[in-house]
Amino acid sequence: MQQTDHKLSFLPIGLMLFALFFGAGNLIFPASMGQAAGENVWWALLGFCITGVGLPLLAVMSIGYSGKLALQQVASRIDPRYAIFYTVVCYMSIGPCFAVPRTGTVSYEIAIRPFLSEEAAGYSLPIFLAIFFGVSGWLAASPNKLVDRIGKYLTPALVLTLVIFIVQSFISPLGTPQAPAAPYATPGKAVIQGILDGYNTLDAIAALVFASLVIHAVNYLGIIEQKRVTLEVYKAGFVAGPLLAVIYIFIAKIGAESVTAIGMQDTGAPILAESAKIFFGYGGAILLSIMVLLACLTTCIGLISCCASFIKELTGKFSYIGWVIVFTVVSYLIGLFGLKTIIVSTIPVLMFIYPLCVALVCLIFLHKFFGGRRCVYAWTIGFTFVMALYNGLQTAQIALGGLDAILANWIPLHRYGLGWIPLAIVGFVIGLIHKAVVPNGKVVD
Repeated sequence: MQQTDHKLSFLPIGLMLFALFFGAGNLIFPASMGQAAGENVWWALLGFCITGVGLPLLAVMSIGYSGKLALQQVASRIDPRYAIFYTVVCYMSIGPCFAVPRTGTVSYEIAIRPFLSEEAAGYSLPIFLAIFFGVSGWLAASPNKLVDRIGKYLTPALVLTLVIFIVQSFISPLGTPQAPAAPYATPGKAVIQGILDGYNTLDAIAALVFASLVIHAVNYLGIIEQKRVTLEVYKAGFVAGPLLAVIYIFIAKIGAESVTAIGMQDTGAPILAESAKIFFGYGGAILLSIMVLLACLTTCIGLISCCASFIKELTGKFSYIGWVIVFTVVSYLIGLFGLKTIIVSTIPVLMFIYPLCVALVCLIFLHKFFGGRRCVYAWTIGFTFVMALYNGLQTAQIALGGLDAILANWIPLHRYGLGWIPLAIVGFVIGLIHKAVVPNGKVVD
């Protein structure tokens, strides 16, 4: 490893992080939200950017700030057993269970399906997914070239495609925003719903994982001193974050303006596909295909690589390439269920893991404030866990008797799906009291 002192060395790493973030969900969910939010799209975007941009940015920065190299190491501050549990849940969610199969199915729905006849569509998904995941697995099998492949080649092509698409939306607007749907009926509701919509991107969870890639990339440049590593991670995050925000804003704008031209759509995929046809005709569909394939491919590569590295280190079994093959095959099989099934199945899990993610990120930044006492970590996460688990079960439509009515009356924000926030605060306060009463308790680094 050679020492480098390039002042702009963080730029390719930041572009790599942006490309890893920007994938399937980042395309379809802002567009769908834009249609539903209508005239309140800007309020919804405010909420969406909180969890879709701000939280991922903070998550990356928190790992860099912690001085640790991976999510499991940081989560061990709570309890080693919890660290394994939560880290595995996160990796499987952003890996072969949800996010990776979603990259393939979104690519198919936007980039391939519009060009096929009904007969061909009946058997084309398995063929496309085999090619898509085969290429992704092959590129993920050589992680030493990840920064070069993503930062130098795929990201500029992706950004150029998006810029062309966005510019045309200003030259020939599709229409004007319509009245908002019920969840976005008022500015306040739109902000809250936008926050929940931002969960769907999975970027905050992915950020906890991608942070290790960023740290390793910084180390590869010869930067190993902790303060400098932290600074470079911050810089990379501030490259990726604003780029994500800009893309979200304009895709949501296109969605909001599209109703009069193409009508309300079930998902963001047909919104983008039909908008491209109006903007550019047949060539627009091809342009969108390139955009989707690049975005989804880069994300898929990063997720498979991260998951394979983690499981190999956790289990000590099989090789890295062996795990790449396993996750590639599993992702392919789950992808065969189709995009709609994957999206519906993801939501309950998101309602469980996101509150725990936010609580952990906050605790990392407050680590020095409470002296790194494990009791504060444990109480805060414990209270958050209870409500997060309830939210997940409720979203999965598992009957819990009259408990929901009780919680709605007694827990602030519960009716909005954010009842975990006051419980996390209560847990944090109890943790501080525990710290004061037991001054010689366990301190974690």
